[in-house]
Amino acid sequence: QVQFVESGGGLVQAGGSLRLSCAASGSTFSRKVMAWYRQAPGKQRDVVAFVTSGGRTNYADSAKGRFTISRDNAKNTVFLQMNSLKPEDTAVYYCNTVPGGIIWGQGTQVTVSS
Repeated sequence: QVQFVESGGGLVQAGGSLRLSCAASGSTFSRKVMAWYRQAPGKQRDVVAFVTSGGRTNYADSAKGRFTISRDNAKNTVFLQMNSLKPEDTAVYYCNTVPGGIIWGQGTQVTVSS
């Protein structure tokens, strides 16, 4: 069963950038569709972007043109480059498979100040 450790979050001003990383365990990582999710206080957890095993990507409308998801199958790692950050991007960010599995990491907090 794949497990995840997210990192790279922090406090940034609007317009700034962050690069999130997710280290995944498990031998089947390279065959999985991987996604970044986020959950803001009082809201449901939503998909921000996903990447297939072959590298095809898809983004939520809120992330298009600003975020880039990528993966390194040799290192069992998924990345999320976030540029032009907005206060509404403030959330805890998680990575997981698509659909999301039972086990979730602790996430990484992203806070964007105005």
